[in-house]
Amino acid sequence: MAATRNRSNPQMAVQFEVNAHAWAAHVFDITCTIAQPAALQRVQLPVWIAGSYMVREFSKQLLGLRATQSGRAREVVQIDKATWDISADPQQALVLHYRVHAHDNSVRTAWLDGTRGFFNGTSVFLWVHGHRDATHGVCLNPKGVPAHWRVATALLPTRVNAKGWGDYQATDYDELVDTPVEMGAFWSGSFEACGVPHRFVVAGTPPSFDGERLLRDTQRICETQIRFWHGEGKAAGRVAAPAHDRYVFMLNAVDSGYGGLEHRHSTALIAQRSDLPRLGEAKTSEGYMTLLGLISHEYFHTWNVKRLRPREFERYDWGRENHTELLWFFEGLTSYYDDLLLHRSGLMDSTRYVQGLNKTINQVLQTPGRHVHSLAQSSFEAWTKYYRADDNTPNITVSYYTKGALVGLCLDLRLRQSGHSLDAVMRGLWQRCHGGPMGEGDLLAVLHSVSGQNWRKTLQRWVHSTADLPLQELLSAHGVNVHVDPSVWAQRLGLRVSEDKGVHLKFVFTDGAAQRAGMAPGDEWLGLEVPASKGRAASAWRLQKIDDLGLYLGAAKRCTALVARDQQLLRLPLVVPAATDPRAGTWRLSVADAAALKRWLD
Repeated sequence: MAATRNRSNPQMAVQFEVNAHAWAAHVFDITCTIAQPAALQRVQLPVWIAGSYMVREFSKQLLGLRATQSGRAREVVQIDKATWDISADPQQALVLHYRVHAHDNSVRTAWLDGTRGFFNGTSVFLWVHGHRDATHGVCLNPKGVPAHWRVATALLPTRVNAKGWGDYQATDYDELVDTPVEMGAFWSGSFEACGVPHRFVVAGTPPSFDGERLLRDTQRICETQIRFWHGEGKAAGRVAAPAHDRYVFMLNAVDSGYGGLEHRHSTALIAQRSDLPRLGEAKTSEGYMTLLGLISHEYFHTWNVKRLRPREFERYDWGRENHTELLWFFEGLTSYYDDLLLHRSGLMDSTRYVQGLNKTINQVLQTPGRHVHSLAQSSFEAWTKYYRADDNTPNITVSYYTKGALVGLCLDLRLRQSGHSLDAVMRGLWQRCHGGPMGEGDLLAVLHSVSGQNWRKTLQRWVHSTADLPLQELLSAHGVNVHVDPSVWAQRLGLRVSEDKGVHLKFVFTDGAAQRAGMAPGDEWLGLEVPASKGRAASAWRLQKIDDLGLYLGAAKRCTALVARDQQLLRLPLVVPAATDPRAGTWRLSVADAAALKRWLD
């Protein structure tokens, strides 16, 4: 079928039409028809997108909003940065016209050029007040786009052509803006997982791309996770009550990039083109394993945050921040399970799993902010701290992804000591909350139900305080030894650096030797002056790599760091800390009891 311009569906309270013909200008043309408007109809564009906890001001890209009824202009008054009031006749359909500039090649907003189009509804669809719970229609118009372009979306089609252009519907506004759309000449494949149809589309594929392998591996991930949550039904390979009836993966393969955003029936992903599986290569590269981990993470969100979700997210407020102290659970435990379920699906061996866990532990232990910001606080303040990161972020907060994953690990290992597991807790929460909103009280109730123990004090310590987790104790009890290796120079000094044509300071940690010397993020460390000592004259050295400090310092306990800041040269007195400083070591995990590890991982 061929879509026609400015068509409204009388059965829809709100009908949108999306035109991508101005792709050279990176602009979507949007028409919104409101069948029965209010006398003073308010419309609003969301300021954030679910799953990405920052006010992103999508309205800055909305241009030229105008309104008509029966072809006659109606007054549009802007109320605030993202809200408008329109005077209307309630007896006539109100038609809104506007444009959205789309040139953010991420998973969060919208993109349009001559190669592909993509958008999230929060960037392009106005929220029509008074009609949020009504059925919404969407017409995706192919006029003016390259003839070979197709459409992929999890929106329900009502009348579309073979390429996916045409009419779709959403049960309400929230479903509409939780269902992204991909347009272009993408690669497409499909499979069933436990009876649920899945589609995978990839934009930007190179000739070496092995799509069949990606489908096989993704199918294994999906089947493992569906069975994790629901078990097996009476029919072989099917589940008794799947959480979803369809799913679409949308992957944008680019030269450099990584990320994902979960949706109720789909996910938008971005990854390096070089990380895609390649024809003729049986081994799994580190890049491809990272991509599989991203797929596993976002798919787990189908249950953990899109359905089972914080009580504060029962009904989103699209006009402001939506705070919760539970992001550690929904992002952290998802981060715990993403690699664990890759292992259970047979795509990651135990060695790789332990290596990944090792990396997560060191990331947390080398973040000073864990001593000043609890996981609950980190979750609540994600809007202003985690998502608005700067060069002081490691000193003032801890990631609810990484430390939250370690809380998931500790919960699981502690439960397993008494013959239980976190798996049973997750499924118990799903049943208790009917796959819907939950609070920390629900988690405590299910933990008690599963284990017979009271976990309130444990969560208080692990989640609501800044105490370190009992990682070494619990890992040792499940077959994993912990070795603490001597710290490297950056750790000893309390720094993170980049070494591209010199030593550049990215982060300076609180109460470290570098901070005490007066170093600051953005400094370039040019060299050092070493004072005279017994039998040795004073010397000065150019510094190209931070690990060369050991070469130049020798046994010296003090030196003068030569630093460039804002084109000024500074001489900063540096006291060299001992390599045995317990705050600066690096953990290295090794397998001590393979059978115990297998019991945990399998």
